[in-house]
Amino acid sequence: MLMGPQRGYWCECWTEDLTEQRRPARLASFDAYTAPQADRWVAVALRTISPALDPDASDAAWEWLCDGRIETRRALLRSEPCMVSITHESIRITWTIRPVIFLPLAHRQITQLPACAYDFTPQATHASD
Repeated sequence: MLMGPQRGYWCECWTEDLTEQRRPARLASFDAYTAPQADRWVAVALRTISPALDPDASDAAWEWLCDGRIETRRALLRSEPCMVSITHESIRITWTIRPVIFLPLAHRQITQLPACAYDFTPQATHASD
């Protein structure tokens, strides 16, 4: 049974090496359906990595956890995008949270594929060397 569009938050974690001329790399993403779920995703990540961070980055992480998280939650409830960044040595880690509307799609675990799935012939794949 498909449901209609649902409001939520698209969360991403990006890393960037500040000593190199490369674009940031997305490390992880998460679809949250409530503001608490979205900011909890960032909080769990920060709590998990904080023991391994340099002192300045660890302080920044705990500052957000103790003070900034409340303002992030308020902004999300106002449907405003949010960003949390810390820099550990030469690596910047950034979490972004954006309000979105999730569109319903066919369930990924469905046992009966839709009829159109049988209209295409699979391509032969080659094993990489």
